Amino acid sequence: MHKDEIYMKRCLELAALGLGRTYPNPMVGSVIVHNDIVIGEGWHQKAGEAHAEVNAVASVNDKSLLKDSTIYISLEPCAHYGKTPPCAELIVKHQIPNVVVGCVDSFSEVSGKGIEMMEKAGSTVKVGVLEKECKASHKRFFTFHEKQRPYIILKWAQTKDGFIAPIDQVSGKPFWITSPESKKLVHKWRTEEASILVGTNTAEKDNPALTARLWEGNQSLRLVLDRSLRLKDDLQLFDNSAKTIVFTQKSKENLACTEYKTIDFSNLHKEIMNELYKRNIHSVIIEGGRETLQSFIDENLWDEARVFVGEANLEKGIPAPTLNTKPKSEEKVSTDILRWYFKST
Repeated sequence: MHKDEIYMKRCLELAALGLGRTYPNPMVGSVIVHNDIVIGEGWHQKAGEAHAEVNAVASVNDKSLLKDSTIYISLEPCAHYGKTPPCAELIVKHQIPNVVVGCVDSFSEVSGKGIEMMEKAGSTVKVGVLEKECKASHKRFFTFHEKQRPYIILKWAQTKDGFIAPIDQVSGKPFWITSPESKKLVHKWRTEEASILVGTNTAEKDNPALTARLWEGNQSLRLVLDRSLRLKDDLQLFDNSAKTIVFTQKSKENLACTEYKTIDFSNLHKEIMNELYKRNIHSVIIEGGRETLQSFIDENLWDEARVFVGEANLEKGIPAPTLNTKPKSEEKVSTDILRWYFKST
């Protein structure tokens, strides 16, 4: 592996530390190297706070070394004023002569402008080191700005023989297909994404809380479809433990942590995506039942799917959603198999 790739790999490791905390900003990592020695590191830790490059520069004890150093960044430095000053301007200010960028920022307010600013100031800028990996790191941010919608993750668990639930739940309680370890992993995922969505049937029959109780981190925005407002107020989704938006076709007064948003259900998917885009929601996990999940698949409105396969067989029940693609990879989680699917672009 070339040394540029080694340092960029470190940038990606640092960037990942901000997962679930930086949106609506991207996760970015930065490393500063002087004479093949790392003298500074930083990452964007939280939206509204200092960017990766700022934290990396601040970590350098002897700032005079910056004039003879190389700064590595997983994403093109910003060139516009937002809640913080432009990072490209900071690099120019400290006269850092060499800049290595993982990938260009597709956000229109940046796209190429940061690189142009640094090159005009005399820095040598190299772009495209571990580009594929860097783009994958920024998949939520890029999808949001390029497609004007959040990054969509489908998630479900199915039995070994391909069912997601019994037809008749006599006990009235959810049928758990997967292991406690898989459940804990799902709670971790909830802290990493901006929102989670379920349909009416899942909300009513399973009564999920959709909160991250088994993992420390942010609580995602809860989204639920309830066209005719048939869901009862005593469901866990309305327990005020996290903010909830109910997409409905009827009107109802908002409550403390629950907002009722009227949309056109004849154009459901587009309406939801437009609403989440307006609210700057960069990612959503679809955790609904078969009907909701399959509707997103049929609309070709998804980016990745995470499918748990448990050990149990039901022999009959509600069939799992159907994806017309093969898994990219799979791994063992306790007694379960976790399969990862990615939509080809």
